[in-house]
Amino acid sequence: MTKHTLISFPLCPFVQRAIIAMDEKQAEFEVVYIDLADKPDWFTAISPLGKVPVLKVERDGEEPAYIFESAVILEFIEETVPDPKLYASDPLARARQRSWVEFGTQLLSDLRGYTSADSADAVDAAAKRIRDKFSFLEAEVVGPYFSGDSFSYVDAAFAPIFRQIDAIETVTPTGLVDDYPNFMAWRSRLAIRPSIQAAVPADYVERYIGFLRTRLAFVLSEK
Repeated sequence: MTKHTLISFPLCPFVQRAIIAMDEKQAEFEVVYIDLADKPDWFTAISPLGKVPVLKVERDGEEPAYIFESAVILEFIEETVPDPKLYASDPLARARQRSWVEFGTQLLSDLRGYTSADSADAVDAAAKRIRDKFSFLEAEVVGPYFSGDSFSYVDAAFAPIFRQIDAIETVTPTGLVDDYPNFMAWRSRLAIRPSIQAAVPADYVERYIGFLRTRLAFVLSEK
């Protein structure tokens, strides 16, 4: 028997990917949240990069093993947890999906730039970078999910992006996806999927907005 424990903190978008994937596969796992501002000693001893998420894997009769970096965790889950498969079986289609997962990682970086911008001009510049990527993706979304009827890791990778935008829009409009109908439909479809809804604590929006406010995020003052 194998036991999986995901170690993260409540706002981490990368652990959300793994939680969604394991939920989709109906795998047994637990999540342990830590405070990144006050990392416990046991965490620094198992995380070479000092980052989350980390997946603790315990197998009967073996010492616990630790996997770090979200992309590697997703690969491990795909290879070891039974169906449904969340990557395509065709090598080319699978490689393209992995490319879009990485694209989603870059978008998360752009979102960090958007929420850390300290002026209206900086917010606008960051928003343009995000919309440029969304514009590129608009033609790629097949619907109802990214690749069609089947939920994939691409969907799991983009759900945390949409969640952050949704949270910001409880305070102020962003307009980031308004011009992209395929994206809007995809975003709405992901928002109602049970695995995505369950991937964060119930007070996620309050926590995320509080996090941005403590950093005086200029975007929240936009009118």
